[in-house]
Amino acid sequence: MSRGREARAARRQAQFAKFRIAELNLIPLVDTFVSIVFFALTTSTVGELSPIVAGVNLPSSRVGSVAHQQVTLGITNTSITLGDKTVMGTGQAAQARSNLPNQPLVIPQLYAALKETADSIRKVKKVPEGESIDVPLAIQGDKGMRYALMSRMIQSARLAGFRTLSLQVNKTEVAVASPGAGN
Repeated sequence: MSRGREARAARRQAQFAKFRIAELNLIPLVDTFVSIVFFALTTSTVGELSPIVAGVNLPSSRVGSVAHQQVTLGITNTSITLGDKTVMGTGQAAQARSNLPNQPLVIPQLYAALKETADSIRKVKKVPEGESIDVPLAIQGDKGMRYALMSRMIQSARLAGFRTLSLQVNKTEVAVASPGAGN
């Protein structure tokens, strides 16, 4: 080959070198994905359903997840319980007036019980006073209760320091409609 021809070939090779297909090693990529899936499956926590407070008739739901370790607030037609201890009557809670300025929805007796529970959790977990706690509060409200009372209870729980609230329901099976049904 002549020198001119070799020089042209070298220029072409240099020009098209950037278009060469690079090797992609898939084994480390697959190993990474397998590791991620493995850790996701082994570290996911599945809690147990907390016991339903006696006298509470929970509403039903078609979607939901299993409850984790939490504090339970039960609301029946007659009473409000925190854990297994009766705090006050439902009628009392509905008629209670807030004693906190700028917080008209707070139920004082319920707030005091929730604050006492939150403070004991803060003490055990060494969380500074006034900060929210990460332990969830599960509210089991009777399906016939009034939303106004529920919102007052949620406000009382938030001010007491509970950051995570959940409303518990009975899980029912999802009804699958067949194609063309209902037409």
